[in-house]
Amino acid sequence: MYQAPILEAVQSPDESPLARARVHRQLTVEEAAKRADLSPEEVQWLEEGRLYRFPTADRALLATLLYATALGIEHREALELAGMPVPPLPFVANPLRRFGAITAFAALVLAAVLAIAFARSESKPSATASTSAATAAALPAPWAIKVVVLNGSGDIVHTRTIASHVQALGYRITHVGKATSFNYPQTEVYFPPGGEAIGVRLAKQLDVPVQPLPGGTDPRRLVVIVGPKNVTG
Repeated sequence: MYQAPILEAVQSPDESPLARARVHRQLTVEEAAKRADLSPEEVQWLEEGRLYRFPTADRALLATLLYATALGIEHREALELAGMPVPPLPFVANPLRRFGAITAFAALVLAAVLAIAFARSESKPSATASTSAATAAALPAPWAIKVVVLNGSGDIVHTRTIASHVQALGYRITHVGKATSFNYPQTEVYFPPGGEAIGVRLAKQLDVPVQPLPGGTDPRRLVVIVGPKNVTG
């Protein structure tokens, strides 16, 4: 029996800015997806912060721009949703600011992903780092490495953010889920036998500690267990 979609009546503490904007407009996920020419699944990925589900960071950015545009988010609303100071209303509204506001809002949603992407594209090896560059070149490309990201603190939103961060570095996210417990004190990268070099590389990129796994048969499969948000290695 078909059941009509119901709008969320109560906002959860972890509800994203995009989800709040959609609910404010009294739209279901399906209706919003149709307006943005996205799939309902893509809309849920955006609203839940699961950017790692998109095949590339560029696709995630494009989807965010399409969604924000479809919802008609104005300049002041974009600032409010992003938690930024909202200036007094101008005496004369300028409709030309709308597209810039939407773009700025999308950039805020994907700031971490884009910062990583730009850093990778603009970085150049120096002459003094030739040995390190040669070592890095000998390692498998990030896209050849599978990464499992597990929630070790109970904060699924932060876990998804880390997963999106890892994907933006070029790695293949194969699973995001719960760890065996929520008692992990900090985020760490775990590598299997034979995978120490790639484990150390990812740990350095995330600025977290690295640990060996007690076993494993795939030297190109890493595990990232995410600890509390405000605790770094």
